[in-house]
Amino acid sequence: MTAVRRLSLVTDEGPGPAPERPKGALRIAIATQDMKGLNAHFGSAKFFAIYDVTPQGSAFVEAVSFGEVSDESGKHRTEGDDKITPKVEALKGCHLLFCLAIGGPSAAKVVSAKIHPIKVPQSSSMEEVLSRTQSMLKTAPPPWLRKVLAEAGVSTAKPSFDDED
Repeated sequence: MTAVRRLSLVTDEGPGPAPERPKGALRIAIATQDMKGLNAHFGSAKFFAIYDVTPQGSAFVEAVSFGEVSDESGKHRTEGDDKITPKVEALKGCHLLFCLAIGGPSAAKVVSAKIHPIKVPQSSSMEEVLSRTQSMLKTAPPPWLRKVLAEAGVSTAKPSFDDED
């Protein structure tokens, strides 16, 4: 069985489950090798940095760490531990997954967990990923993102100023 560790900010009350997602926030996961940027394939990611993102900002939620990861060879093992299912389980509650690459079987498991995978063509900083996500939320989101937002219960309606006094 693959070892999974959850690293999160601890309050005075001590460690607990991942904090609830604030109303209107989109929870995203970023595949990373070093917690500094989006720089990993789904299967070989040592960590997933999880953030809540709104049009106004973002907040770090937790990092999920994995003991054993794939070697990015593209060859699937037929024996041994399933390394994909624990990753998908650890990401439940996220809406988007940013990674450099993801194989078909892994993508199918991620999608069935109601997580939308997004392949990014090149490495980028965490700040760039968060900023791009905020921009998508501020502007007219593409149809695929509107669907994710609707499933997440996040409103895409622009504020109305007609009701102000």
